[in-house]
Amino acid sequence: MSVLECAGKTVELDGNGFLANQEDWDENVAQALAVREGVDALTSEQLEIISFMRSYYLKFKAFPILGQVCKIVRQPGKCVNEQFINPEKAWKIAGLPKLSGIHFITLDGENYKMEECC
Repeated sequence: MSVLECAGKTVELDGNGFLANQEDWDENVAQALAVREGVDALTSEQLEIISFMRSYYLKFKAFPILGQVCKIVRQPGKCVNEQFINPEKAWKIAGLPKLSGIHFITLDGENYKMEECC
């Protein structure tokens, strides 16, 4: 486990950089996680995406279909890839747990898909 300092509080991350306690998440934590993931500052469009992903997961305990994320937040069809490159990066910034048995792969460096693993 590692820790992340942000806005005067310390939050724990698991060995893969995912937030250990989902209740620690807020926009300040999201900004700190974004920096850790190589995103300088979250834009309002990025915040819309991760907020939707977070609320979807909390309701359904599943990763949303990427194309539906973009449609629901009224952004272009590949908004998650365009805003975060790898959807797993958005998932981490949203403060959600690593999905066991699933990872994201790409063959062209731009388009990602979920695949069962391990």
